[in-house]
Amino acid sequence: MIRVAIVEDEQGSIDRVERALADAADIEIVGIAMTFADGSKLVDAGGYDVLLCDLGLPDGSGIDLIRKSAQKFANADVLVMTLFAEQRKVLDSIRAGAHGYLLKDQPLEECGDAIREIRRGGSPISPMIARQLLDRMQPTPKEGDVALSERELDILNMLARGFSNAECAGLFDLSPLTIATHVKNIYRKLEVNSRAEALFEASTRGLIHRD
Repeated sequence: MIRVAIVEDEQGSIDRVERALADAADIEIVGIAMTFADGSKLVDAGGYDVLLCDLGLPDGSGIDLIRKSAQKFANADVLVMTLFAEQRKVLDSIRAGAHGYLLKDQPLEECGDAIREIRRGGSPISPMIARQLLDRMQPTPKEGDVALSERELDILNMLARGFSNAECAGLFDLSPLTIATHVKNIYRKLEVNSRAEALFEASTRGLIHRD
């Protein structure tokens, strides 16, 4: 018997899942929570094999519940069921410990099959999410796909050679504040938060000139 706990804030979605599992002789719903607070208690209590978890809860993020479940019960699987298809939320959920990702606009009548698959070691993922993950694995865009200005590219390459912000200011006859603004813009455009990350990302994108 596969024991399922559900954290979902929409009663309609809960009803659809309950109907889908009503005739499943091998699946039992052992708990339901409709808020983050109650979901946290549900996770603490354990006793489930699969946590069917929404992300958009009224009082918190389902990603935190996924992480908590993965840390407390490594043998339990987490199956996301949500409206969110944004790549960042998908990746955050997987990093937190989710093993499958289903969208609510898909037929939830098939969730029983997804629950069985995840317990067999599979990773049921909606086609749209699978496409996003495949796109993520494609070769990184090159220089022409990143909208860095000529000045930003010059500064980036000086940083790659080990020059400090102050040294770059002297080289380009600019104020340190202007250099700091350019560096901030570089970080934003490369979607990074540090010099090391910026240089790594820039290198993979072909933005660092080796000559």
